[in-house]
Amino acid sequence: MDMEGLRTFLVLANTKNYTRAAAQLFVAQSTVTNRIAELERELGVSLFDRTNRKVGLTLEGEKFRIYADNVMELTESALAEITEARRFDSHLRIGSADSIYEGHLASKILLYRQDHPRDSLRISIGVTSHLLEQLQADMLDVVFVYLPLAKSGYHSKLYKKDELVLVTDVDNDQYKDGITEQQLTGVNYLMCNFALQEVGQYIRKLFPRFHQFELEIDDCMKIVPFLLHQDTYTFLPKDMAEPYIARGELREIRLLDFRTPVINSYIICKRSAEEMCHRIFM
Repeated sequence: MDMEGLRTFLVLANTKNYTRAAAQLFVAQSTVTNRIAELERELGVSLFDRTNRKVGLTLEGEKFRIYADNVMELTESALAEITEARRFDSHLRIGSADSIYEGHLASKILLYRQDHPRDSLRISIGVTSHLLEQLQADMLDVVFVYLPLAKSGYHSKLYKKDELVLVTDVDNDQYKDGITEQQLTGVNYLMCNFALQEVGQYIRKLFPRFHQFELEIDDCMKIVPFLLHQDTYTFLPKDMAEPYIARGELREIRLLDFRTPVINSYIICKRSAEEMCHRIFM
């Protein structure tokens, strides 16, 4: 099983079209066909369902895609580390939830880069569950996530405590004196669960059972454009909301008869990377 076969499989899985896959790989369509056929012969299973109009993954193909993604990522990461080892004094692979990165890490990393230009940092943004999987698969050295990890070989520590604030567009003049829990259930609320079970469940319980939100999204950074210039509302971590409030784009609405839970974020790193993580982030 060679890397070109795996790469071809992943491109075809993404494009779902032999012609587009060949164009993306800069090879003939017959080359794509032959590589996939060879891969299927080697594995002894069909990876794709083929029709006249489209190509889709079989159940075996879906399972194999996870393996292929991991192999390609690990290979490229290893090759990058070998190359970078010649150019840089140290190397750190960082994973972070988007809201933690925007609210806390971006400015620290920028300052660190200015003072340590010979250190190599690779940053991946993702959701908590995937980042923890990557950390334990040795694809990341440190992650900033919303769940702790109690496992030998890793150092897990509370990183930040974020307060949730209710925000809306600055020109939306409703509830200028504050909002009650009952009034909240009547607004056009956009749901972001922050990939957090407890916080997400708490917010859902503020609304009637089976309430359908106009928009739901896991990443609160992606919800901000749906707040600007509209009469919509959502909860954001205070540290993330403050720059928008300071620029006069959003405003905070005071909660009159209820409070929101605190969001805990954690820094989790391999023991071998603990010293460098402390130097950058603590």
